[in-house]
Amino acid sequence: MSDVVERFDLRSQDIAEEKREEILRLFPETSTEGGKIEFERLKQALGEMVDVGKERYGMNWPGKADCFKTIQAPSMGTLRPFPQESVNFDTTENVIIEGDNLEVLKLLQKSYLGKINMIYIDPPYNTGNDFIYPDDYTESLQTYLEYTGQADSQKKRFGTNTEANGRFHTKWLNMMYPRLYLARNLLREDGVIFISIDDHEADNLRKQCNEIFGEDNFCGQITVVNNLKGRNDRKNVATCHEYLIIYAKSRDAELRGLPLTDEQKAEYKYTDERDEKYSLRDLRKRGRPDRREDRPKMWFPIYYNQKTKKCMLDRISADDIEITPRRGDGSDGRWRWGKERVLANLGILEPRYSAKNRRWDIDHRVYLKDAISAFLEGEDDMDEDEETGERSSKSKSFWMGGEISTDVGRRAFKELMPEAEYDYPKAVDFIKRCLYLGVGNDGIILDFFAGSGTTAQAVLELNAQTNGNRKFVLVQLPEPTNQSAFPTITEITKERTRRVIQKIISADYNKLLLDNSRKQDRAFRVFKLGESNFKTWDAQVDHSLEALEIQLELHINHIREGRSLNDILYEILLKSGFSLVTPLETLMIVEKVVYRLANGALLICLERELTLELINKMADQKPERVVCLDEGFIGNDQLKANAVQIFKTRGITSFKTV
Repeated sequence: MSDVVERFDLRSQDIAEEKREEILRLFPETSTEGGKIEFERLKQALGEMVDVGKERYGMNWPGKADCFKTIQAPSMGTLRPFPQESVNFDTTENVIIEGDNLEVLKLLQKSYLGKINMIYIDPPYNTGNDFIYPDDYTESLQTYLEYTGQADSQKKRFGTNTEANGRFHTKWLNMMYPRLYLARNLLREDGVIFISIDDHEADNLRKQCNEIFGEDNFCGQITVVNNLKGRNDRKNVATCHEYLIIYAKSRDAELRGLPLTDEQKAEYKYTDERDEKYSLRDLRKRGRPDRREDRPKMWFPIYYNQKTKKCMLDRISADDIEITPRRGDGSDGRWRWGKERVLANLGILEPRYSAKNRRWDIDHRVYLKDAISAFLEGEDDMDEDEETGERSSKSKSFWMGGEISTDVGRRAFKELMPEAEYDYPKAVDFIKRCLYLGVGNDGIILDFFAGSGTTAQAVLELNAQTNGNRKFVLVQLPEPTNQSAFPTITEITKERTRRVIQKIISADYNKLLLDNSRKQDRAFRVFKLGESNFKTWDAQVDHSLEALEIQLELHINHIREGRSLNDILYEILLKSGFSLVTPLETLMIVEKVVYRLANGALLICLERELTLELINKMADQKPERVVCLDEGFIGNDQLKANAVQIFKTRGITSFKTV
């Protein structure tokens, strides 16, 4: 720590700076005197891996370069807490954020970087009249403030994207690219993103995702039949479907299975001596590679003694029947399991003789309770893995069924919100299917096109059904609805989530769970996007003496009018890299309030009158970082200098003021 107090950085994560530091870490030889990157040296370091040709396969469109400028421009906004609109604000880990998702994604970069398990979004389909869009997306925060009446402007910054605009697809691509880029940063290495889309932009979306996530990380495209009647808004074909496009953050990710259907459960028609249901599956490998030469070690005899009704790997008597895996044409096949696994599971093998084929085969038992348990633990694998034996019902590339239809989604919404109107809410069971594939019983799910809040309902209900601990982070623009009861979509989102929570509590799902079931998180915190709580120096202001005097006067009290200690606290927390649900401990130190985070790693003091005794007592806590209000040192430069030295001598690595 230097001898001069550091200023707290009020900007969101600097994406460009982060990338520069990573390149210099990997290729230190590319650094110039000013700490920038010399591109020619980078090309030399990479050698033949650099494509210098002018013609190459890829996707381009007008405004793509500006997308990167947008990504690289840090946000100066903040997320203000609204406990009065929340449910159990202080204890819940679920979050609903009202604001423009581009700005919010920037603000989440420090605190949620690499922490999100799964993203589901249902973005605008670009049908010509279905989404709000800023005319100048490079001014996102100012655009949002003007749009929501937090800043004065006569300009209409938001509107629909119609084909008459000329660059119809371009505007949609410019809207999506920065959001997907920033969203990818938030995913864990084994995280996945699910995106609903229709024919209007499906092709463009795939190309963008190939560039952002990498073509190798494409997991699949599912055709979702959600309207068997067909939509008559198409000229030639009545569309019955849309798509679900799935990408992974990296090769570490792997989609999970779906729960057993009633039809699959019906296959468990046998009952053992303990009254446990099971099904029988052929121990011989079927389908390629199923020949002996494909896996020679998985061909071996299994012996069956008809008197004892037991299977063995070694022949004990001449009466033991030798059974080997044989294909339909009589040639040697192979078992699904190796010798070690067969030896460990001899008790669940059931030999059978086919008089028609004049040969013995072997089945193995699969218990229903094991299949359900494996699924709930995130290990479900109906197509058995040869090495592990895990079971899952892999998703097919085609989904249909009444429970995922648009009509069902609309009815579920109206059941909870009879007095509200919302077009085309997704079916809750559709989102649950995505959750089953994308995340286990624990994890954080992000939806930054939250709409009416179907994702929140799906997460809360699925937790109740599976004793899960999934958390959600929802982001929604407060788009006007022309409904007096719910003037914006975010009001619908919040109220729907409240009613879902009440419905689950009333149904008391937990009475069906085991005694050791964990307490469900049935609540959410509300945050709203706004300007930083701190006035920042405007470098663009006129350099006249009068204008500079006004700037200086504004910074005598640099905290914006009407902002609470809670507002300031959560901005510092967010921009220090802590999540919005980080537990806060309030300490009273020499009659002053100090907030303690992360087991004492960070101390925040927002007192306006700091003292030497308070500084010493804070240092005694041995935190790694300390943040104080600059206002607390007004007129006492000596105290500020002493604070720097006290924290430095106590081994505190960072002391900043804001």
